[in-house]
Amino acid sequence: MRWLIPLLFLPLPALAEEVDVELVLLADASGSIDQSEILFQRQGYASAITHPDVVYAIQSTLTGSIAVTYVEWAANQAVVVDWAVIDGQRAAEAFAAHLLVPPRLATGRNAIGAALLEGKRLIEGNEIVGLRRVIDFSGDSANNWSGPSIAEARAEVLAAGITINALPILRPDDPGRAQGGLEAAYADQIIGGPGAFVVTANDRASFAAAVRRKLVLEIAGDQPPLSLATARN
Repeated sequence: MRWLIPLLFLPLPALAEEVDVELVLLADASGSIDQSEILFQRQGYASAITHPDVVYAIQSTLTGSIAVTYVEWAANQAVVVDWAVIDGQRAAEAFAAHLLVPPRLATGRNAIGAALLEGKRLIEGNEIVGLRRVIDFSGDSANNWSGPSIAEARAEVLAAGITINALPILRPDDPGRAQGGLEAAYADQIIGGPGAFVVTANDRASFAAAVRRKLVLEIAGDQPPLSLATARN
């Protein structure tokens, strides 16, 4: 598996390293997401994490660093890029480069509850101390076909002191997907914790910008204006 070799060069966290935010990026890889969309999403996150606004937000935190991992979810969950500490442009570019390498690893129908619990496990199982702990969930559906219920998983995550934010991906060009109140469903069923919020990607063209905005807000610990997002405590 040759794609594993470059991961050795990612910045690895030292034992009990302190960062401002531990951030799990949970990206949709379920059956509604084809291979081109998998790559599109990864490119959107790669573009966002290396953007000057995001790097500035990271360096402006109390510790000047965050820890981030990228996970794709479907019926199973798969770590695409393991935990890396990002403290500047070089580390952000390394993370972004490795994000585009691995093949698709998650397939099948939605298991949102299991994905949220995997995010919790990854946060609790690393050797990093975050001043804040956040799961960043994105998807184009609120269905949950297997595994723990969303409500059960969400309650367990919040009880652990982890905030859940969400990025619903709307599909105005496809009436069969993500229509009929996806933003409200994510606000009501998924997000939670101090300052939790929803930022929406209205279409493919706005995806990278929505991801960038969401990352800046999460890193800075801010909430978006209610006119642009739905907040929930």
